[in-house]
Amino acid sequence: MALNKRELFQKRRLRVRNKLKAMSDGRPRLSVHRSNKNISVQLIDDVGGRTLAAASTLEKDLGLVGKNNVEAAARIGAMIAERAKAAGVEEVVFDRGGFLFHGKVKALADAAREGGLKF
Repeated sequence: MALNKRELFQKRRLRVRNKLKAMSDGRPRLSVHRSNKNISVQLIDDVGGRTLAAASTLEKDLGLVGKNNVEAAARIGAMIAERAKAAGVEEVVFDRGGFLFHGKVKALADAAREGGLKF
């Protein structure tokens, strides 16, 4: 049974999400989405079903529109850490989705940790 790339991505994403659900203990989820042109991250309260904070390279004031590189990911990670602190959140669970924890996703996570988020 050969699976294509999209099906493998979906399996990986669901596997990660289910593991996070089991260990979250009510902490908000830091969800990462990466496309070919942009990277975005949301801080989601799954219990209340709402977004607490978000950051993306699509925001004009950051000057990163259309950039999807390691430096842009690090700036987005620092920005989400700052916005999470403003929302009163310090501990989160990191949801990498179906993306591998390498390169841009790792840079975003490291910058968020340096900004004060614990996960």
